[in-house]
Amino acid sequence: MLARHNLVGVAVAVLLGCGSGPSPANAAIWITRAEVRALPMSGPAWQAVKKAADRSAKRPKLRNKNDDSDVITLAKALVYVRTGIQQYRTEVRRSCLAAIDTEVGGTSLALARNLSGYVIAAELVGLEPSEDARFRGWLRRTLTRVCSDGRTLRSTHEGRPNNYGTHAGASRAAVAVYLGDSKELARTAAVFRGWLGDRTAYAGFKYGDLSWQCDPARPVGINRRGCVKNGVLLDGALPEEMRRGDSFEWPPDRGDAVNYSWEAIQGALVQAEILRRQGYDTWNWQNQALRRMIQFLYNLHRQFGGWWATGDDTWAPWLVNRVYGTQFPATSPARPGKNMGWTDWTHR
Repeated sequence: MLARHNLVGVAVAVLLGCGSGPSPANAAIWITRAEVRALPMSGPAWQAVKKAADRSAKRPKLRNKNDDSDVITLAKALVYVRTGIQQYRTEVRRSCLAAIDTEVGGTSLALARNLSGYVIAAELVGLEPSEDARFRGWLRRTLTRVCSDGRTLRSTHEGRPNNYGTHAGASRAAVAVYLGDSKELARTAAVFRGWLGDRTAYAGFKYGDLSWQCDPARPVGINRRGCVKNGVLLDGALPEEMRRGDSFEWPPDRGDAVNYSWEAIQGALVQAEILRRQGYDTWNWQNQALRRMIQFLYNLHRQFGGWWATGDDTWAPWLVNRVYGTQFPATSPARPGKNMGWTDWTHR
């Protein structure tokens, strides 16, 4: 389906019950079993997730940043919950255990991209007690494991204001919720809020070229509301990704900027929703920074073409539309991404 974007204002009331502070740590990481059981078992979105779930499970390799075993494992978990067929649960359990320590030798980006899917899948199907103990021990290690690039999941989240950091934050949040670690989750939320633009919450990122920043003396992950530079509206731009095309110029050089912007978005959206489900009002933070981020790219696409979600980014608009009540273009079946997928079914 291709939906036409609605340019009218967005009501906060549609934000899926966002609260103003953390809630008890008993909410689902990504989606509850009850929500999954209420989803339809027909249509292209269901057929896509079912087809993925029926794929033969391959051995996970979290050290490979392009491994898709995480989103396939998640598909199997979703289909198990919806159908009750035990074989899917068995395959998820095996994959979650087989993933343990396969991040060794890989970069922090590879770990960050691949981890959250297994955590969400494990919660959905429920591991056996002995399996869960092994899984939890591993998850605790992933937070401080020094990867081949010299970074940990934590340090990547807190140092890199780009796609590395957003993916790391998503996996860090998932691990914190699974472990019931409210302190880790609160730190994750503070860093994310800083990335969205609240430098009083966190401002420890290391930035590159500052030419896309509205205030180079106070750089942020998403430009503030109403930001204008040289007569150009940069409200919602991701400066650390836009510079991947080139230093500030208008029209912007797409180059790598469009791909990196959407990859950063993948991590940011998963991070936001995981935190939201634990009571953090992420979707409203910094004047709905995440909606403004998507709007910026949509405006670029309307002006110049080639800036909208394609390929493995196509799951993202579904989540944004569900949260904000917007009608950004969204296709189904959507391809799963680097850390999430199946939202045209789960978040339609």
